[in-house]
Parts: sequence; structure tokens; C-alpha cells
Amino acid sequence: MLPIASTASLRVYVSEWENGRRKLSGHYSKILRSLLGITDDELSGEPQPPAVPTADGYDELIERIDEARNVSLTMVDTFMDQTELLRTIDRQMGAASLVDQMTAHLTRLEDALTFAVLPTTRRPVALALTGAATLAAWQALDVGAVQRAWRHYELGKRAAQEAEEPMYLAHATAEQAYVLCDAGRPELAVQLVRDAQRLGGQGMSPRLRAWLYAAEAEICARAGLHDDCRKALELAMRHLPTGEEARDPDMLSIFLNERHLTRWRGNALALIGDAEAVDSLYAALETTDPTFIRAKAGLHCDVAQAHLSRGEYDEAQKHLREARLLASRTRSVRHRRRIEQLTQSL
Repeated sequence: MLPIASTASLRVYVSEWENGRRKLSGHYSKILRSLLGITDDELSGEPQPPAVPTADGYDELIERIDEARNVSLTMVDTFMDQTELLRTIDRQMGAASLVDQMTAHLTRLEDALTFAVLPTTRRPVALALTGAATLAAWQALDVGAVQRAWRHYELGKRAAQEAEEPMYLAHATAEQAYVLCDAGRPELAVQLVRDAQRLGGQGMSPRLRAWLYAAEAEICARAGLHDDCRKALELAMRHLPTGEEARDPDMLSIFLNERHLTRWRGNALALIGDAEAVDSLYAALETTDPTFIRAKAGLHCDVAQAHLSRGEYDEAQKHLREARLLASRTRSVRHRRRIEQLTQSL
């Protein structure tokens, strides 16, 4: 356990940090990064200076190229396994505590791609990078670091193009639309999520296609396009493969089966005030995977919103309490913001 000053002293420290009268030490930087889910640059408000090369420029370059050449498919698998581990921790505990690990993971992957020379090495590394970058972007969005989220999505899109993987490009583009939604530009987000479907092309897996239509439905709902929302939901259900399997074998970042889509449908219908939303959302509550802690917080927000649209304020308040407890566990700024907005409607 890291030692910290007393509460009274910390109040003084925070004031002095904010006013520039006290330098933030590495000890407290580490604590605050984990607590707030932000990077050193975001914490200090200033970009960190680049490291000074310790060797002759050409020698260092050749050394890095040789290191990248030795990245085997086994190593790429290790990178992807690490992304999967970070995704699992994020799902259950939230993104705030992962900022250091995620930053280091992305740096290693970017370095491996930057100094890889031949396509046979570059493409597998780029594929691993796009999966890690979109995860890092979603985590940044969750903790309220919207500029970092946008930049990570741009990184993920570039990596997907390098890997020649249109499905990953479509996924990164569609998730990026949520940044626009949260920034108050849902109409532009609708255009972007529809462009993502075009980018995916005809070779997309049915599960990814269903996921894209579900994302379009939610974003259309947030843009006030009720008919477009319902149409996209119908298309999502039509393309979703049958069965309990949720993971897309062609894209491990996609989780979608009938239970997940029921929840997503309820979310979109709640946003447009549709009376069917409550039934869909309660059905989703009964079958939600208990390891999806952050998603469950969002689900309780959806149920609260559905009750609010029907004037059922006591029920809405009950679900907002549950959502607040879960959002506190994962330290989700995004969910907390939504909870406060819904609370103001009570």
C-alpha cells in the first residue's frame, strides 16, 4: 500500500498543485494517474519532453530495426493476449486503474510497427495495434479523456489500413462516432457510423454487420431520428447469427448475441421514449453477464431512462442508485455524467 499524507495535508497539496506552488512528485503522480485514469501529459497539462538518444543515431536506428525484425508471430500473439487481459480487467474493474499499463502496451506496439520494415512483419503488428488502440480509446472515453480517445481511434484506423483489415477499420470508425455523440454532435456521428458500414465492405462477418446496425440505431436515437433508429434495429436483428455465442471469431473485440442485442435495443428505444423499452431492458437485466460490470451500470441507466419517459420516478430513482454504485466501482466518468443528467430529470 502506498503511503500518503493526511487528509488535511492532501487538501493543501491539491490547492498548491493546482496553483503551481508545489511540484507534483512521481509518487503522487502514480496515485493520481490510477485514481483518475489519466496520463502524465493530461495530469500536468504539458507534453512530456522526448527522451534524449543515448547512442549514435544510425546505430540506434539499426538496433531498433533489428529488434522489430525479430518480432515473430508468437510475439504478436503475446501482444494480442495482453490486449485481451486488459480488456477483461477493464470490463470488470473499469478503465481508470489501467492507464499506465495501456499506455505502455500501446507504446510497445507502436514502436514495433514503426521500426518494422517488411509487410510480412508490419501487417500482423498493425492488426494487434488496431485492437489495442480501439480498446485504449474506449477506456479514454470512459474516463472523460475525449481528446485522447479521438487520437487513439485515429491510431486504430491507421493501423487497420496498414493491416489491410477493413473489418477493424469499420469497427474503429463506428466506435469513434460515440466520441462525436458525447461531444454533442450526434448528427455528424450518424454520418460517421454509416460511413463505417461502407468501409467494412461486403466481406464483413454477420456479427460485425449486426453490431454496426445496432450502433447506428443507438446513435440515430441520440440524434432524434426515431424511424431510422427502428429501421437499424430491425437490420441488426436480421443479420445477427443465431445461438448463444457472443464473441466474433474474426474480431475478438465484438461481443454480440441475442441477449446483448436485447439490451442494446432497449437502450435505443429508451432514448426515443418507446414504450417497448422497459420490457426489453428488464429481459436484459435477467440475463446480463455478471462480469460486465460497466455495461451493467449502463443498463441500469437505460432502465431508469425508460421509467422516466413513462413518468415512473420511484422506479427510475431505484435504478439510478444501482447505476451509481456500479459506476463508482469502475470509476466511469461517462456513466457518472449520464447518471447526473438523468437525476436532474427526476
